[in-house]
Amino acid sequence: MLAYAALAFSYKDRPLSERKKQREARNTGQSSASLIKRLFKGYLKPHLKGFAVAIFFMAIGAAATGGLAKMIEPIINQLGKGQSESYILGLGGLVIAIFAARGAATYFHTVIMNRIGQRIVTDVQQQLHRHLLSCDLSFFHTNASGELMMRLTNDVGIMRQAVGECMTSSFKGGLTLIFLVAVMFYQDWKLSLAAFFVFPLSALFVAQLGKHMRRYSRKSQEETGKFASLLSQIFLGMRHVKAYGMEAAEHERVKGTTEAVYKLAVKGYHVSALANPMAEILSGLAIMTVIFYGNWQVEQGHTTTGALFSFITAFVLAFDPMKRTAKVNAQLQSGLAAAERVFQILDTKPTIMDKPAAQPLAVSDYGVRIENVVFNYPDGSPALKDVTINVPHGKTVAIVGPSGAGKSTIINLIPRFYDIQSGRITIGGVDVRDVTMQSLRAQLALVSQETALFDESIRANIEYGRVGASFDEVKRAAADAFADGFIEALPQGYDTIVGESGVKLSGGQRQRIAIARAMLRNAPILLLDEATSALDNESERAVQDALRRLQKGRTTIVVAHRLSTIVDADHIVVMDQGRVVEQGTHSELMVKGWVYAKLYGIQGGV
Repeated sequence: MLAYAALAFSYKDRPLSERKKQREARNTGQSSASLIKRLFKGYLKPHLKGFAVAIFFMAIGAAATGGLAKMIEPIINQLGKGQSESYILGLGGLVIAIFAARGAATYFHTVIMNRIGQRIVTDVQQQLHRHLLSCDLSFFHTNASGELMMRLTNDVGIMRQAVGECMTSSFKGGLTLIFLVAVMFYQDWKLSLAAFFVFPLSALFVAQLGKHMRRYSRKSQEETGKFASLLSQIFLGMRHVKAYGMEAAEHERVKGTTEAVYKLAVKGYHVSALANPMAEILSGLAIMTVIFYGNWQVEQGHTTTGALFSFITAFVLAFDPMKRTAKVNAQLQSGLAAAERVFQILDTKPTIMDKPAAQPLAVSDYGVRIENVVFNYPDGSPALKDVTINVPHGKTVAIVGPSGAGKSTIINLIPRFYDIQSGRITIGGVDVRDVTMQSLRAQLALVSQETALFDESIRANIEYGRVGASFDEVKRAAADAFADGFIEALPQGYDTIVGESGVKLSGGQRQRIAIARAMLRNAPILLLDEATSALDNESERAVQDALRRLQKGRTTIVVAHRLSTIVDADHIVVMDQGRVVEQGTHSELMVKGWVYAKLYGIQGGV
């Protein structure tokens, strides 16, 4: 029932062939440069003005930091040498002004960057959700809902960190380094060159760490997606988990997935943590060089103690943004890995689309004709083999047969949830592939055996059939579906929240709300796929009466397992193994004594 997520093993302990496959998989990913370019072009470019303002405040903060380092020289050189009180007060006031300017600048650029980052998150989530809505049903059958939710929430959130935190740290750190390096070169350019060997070595080391961080981050996000998907399936199937006493087994499966996430996270921490000790060692060597060389310069009278302290202060302050570069790189690589996963979804093109010249469906005859249709499942196995069915305008045609015969497949092909391989499906003589899907589906009302109710009020679930319908119309549709009785008996009536998938209602109640939704839609074509399967006998009789009233003058295709519900259909089509094996009215098929008559007899019919 639930997919099992394998434990993650140490990379070095895996077979050579598996490691080779992993290397090949990594090589197929997008490069950092291409991902950054796409992020900038698609999401950052519209906010360039905001970035410019934020960078202006970052420059103020960076200049204040550089000014603070420069202020060390007069403080060391002049204090304690009989300077006037006004001079000391002025010096102190200048230091306070520098700190105030830096604090204010930090506040403004932080607010601006976080606002831009959150705007980008919102834009990406909206774009991703809009794209998912355009994807084919087959896409959702091959991608777990938990995994898709992780792309919309977790991955997009990590992208926000890459945009907000990395952009802030990179620009602010870079500008701060520029001002501090300027102070260092102003004080002693030779000493600056001697100390600068740490920067290229640190940058090279950080770049190497970034490659590993990207890989571990991508794997961690994939495992987190599996974890979310597993939880989603367990929660939705909780009734069966408890019924079969599978709590312990499900806990072990979740434990395995969380352990995999834990191991990958620890590996990522190990890699990112290496940056700090390396930066500390290199910086220690650089400071040692500065101290020895600077002391010699002071002894020789080539510089002052204040100038040396100013230089050391600038170098120490520059050391902080240099260390943050490693952290920024780790965040950037995590963000790029998340962006790659998001772009994978956005780059998935739907296979079922409107033709460039598609026109709205505009017919007066809503007869449906299925002509010589051949349809195969995605794996290539045949589902329908040269099927021809005619449903005249205003008539009811029932499709029956054993499980796996292809009945529900036909229901899915009419709204173009899937496209056929050959043949054609027409409405009023117009091929459904030649009209826009929106206009096609606007003429259809679907009720299936899998009632899709949302965690909203009963009224909202019925209104889903026609957005903007009045409350009176909703109540009328509920009454026609014989649902008004139990709805009005509920404490909140039509405002009752039904819970996820309608869990707070019985199966029959959920089905009647779904039927009320279809009745409210008032479409000329009705698709009923086991629409009364979850109803008890009394409710079924009531709903059948309502459906008969609804079907008058409308083109109706009914897929039914319970043959007693379709004996009054204008025409019955019997299918078996993807083919039409016989058709006619109930009485005609009973006289033949073939497949239909046998099925009817098995179900207790005469």
